[in-house]
Order: sequence, then structure tokens, then C-alpha cells
Amino acid sequence: MEITENYNTIKKQLPSSVELVAVSKTHSASAIQEVYDLGQRVFGENKVQELMEKYPLLPNDIQWHLIGHLQTNKVKYIAEFIDTIQSVDSEKLLLEINKESHKHNRKIKVLLQVKIAEEESKFGLEIAEAKDLYQQYINGNFPDVEITGLMGMATFTDDEQQVRKEFSILKSLFDELSQVRALTTLSMGMSDDFPIAIDCGANSVRVGSAIFGRRDYSK
Repeated sequence: MEITENYNTIKKQLPSSVELVAVSKTHSASAIQEVYDLGQRVFGENKVQELMEKYPLLPNDIQWHLIGHLQTNKVKYIAEFIDTIQSVDSEKLLLEINKESHKHNRKIKVLLQVKIAEEESKFGLEIAEAKDLYQQYINGNFPDVEITGLMGMATFTDDEQQVRKEFSILKSLFDELSQVRALTTLSMGMSDDFPIAIDCGANSVRVGSAIFGRRDYSK
């Protein structure tokens, strides 16, 4: 019941215009099924191997989002069914997704992951790189993917002003690129900072531990 209560609490906090990606990494298929049964259809996973194990165990109308760092040699394993890859952080990766999309005669939706955090550990494109890739896309490159928006992670800090500043940088880029061709998805905010992200313009949030609880990664 705890997961159900958590999920309902989160949903009440989200405006109807904000998409919830329930981040199910490290959690069981049965826990995902519980949230699915409450009406949730969009789930996020960090690792290809874990997603591959869960995918056949769960309903086929789930929209799976890959939100973790993705190696190019792993794209082929998820290309047939993945709905959205939120973590496109290089031209090389985008080219590979485009190639695998073409093989399966489908368009995979992608978000360009932009590095907005000051932490060195965060992946992502520099703003200039994101602009360049989007312009290439507008010019007809990567015809078998659909760039639908941007994703970013703020610095893990208690300094709300810093978090707000970083989210606002991504929102500004989103607005700038949308003037060239409209983007639809601005994915910002996780369990600890999604209210700030929504305040800064996010229309998609990635919430895991606030729904499923914390997991002991050592197990």
C-alpha cells in the first residue's frame, strides 16, 4: 500500500499539464505492475540490461523511457520497443539511434540531454552542442528520430537558488530552440526537486524514490 499512497500523493502535486515518468530503476516488475494498475503508463529505466529483463514481464502498452547514460553499442537492444531516449548526450549516440530506428522502420523519440549542473559527474551536451545538433536535425539530418525536447539534471544541493538558476538555463534554451521548430517536452526535476522544476517550466518530471521508496544498491 505504501507505493500506492506515494503515487497518489505525487499525482496530486502535479498539474495536469505535467507528465510523470515513474522511475522504476532497481525496483521489481511487481512494484511496477502495482503502479501500472493505478493508471501509470510511462516508466523510466537507467540501464539497458535491467530494462531488457523487465520488458517481457510487463504490459506491452507501457511507454518505456531510457533516462540513464546510454552507450552506443546498447542501442540495438532497445530500439524495437523503446518509446523515448531522454539521455542523448552526443552526436555519435544520436547517429546510432537514427540507424537503429531505420532498421526497425520506426521513429524513436529522443531528448537532448544538456549539462546544466556544476557537478563534474553529470553527463550532457554543452549548450552550443545542443544547438548545433538541433540545427542539424532541422536541416534533415537524423531523419529516423524525432527530437521532441530537452532533458537536464540540476546540481544535487540544498541551495534552491542554484537549482532554480540551472533549470532556468534549460528553459531558456528550450524556448530558444522552439522558436526554430516547436519542442514539446522539457524534462527537468526528480524526487527531491520536481516542484522547483515545474515552477521553472518543466512539463515532464522523473520521479522514482518518492514513489517506490529508496533501494539498497548494495544488495
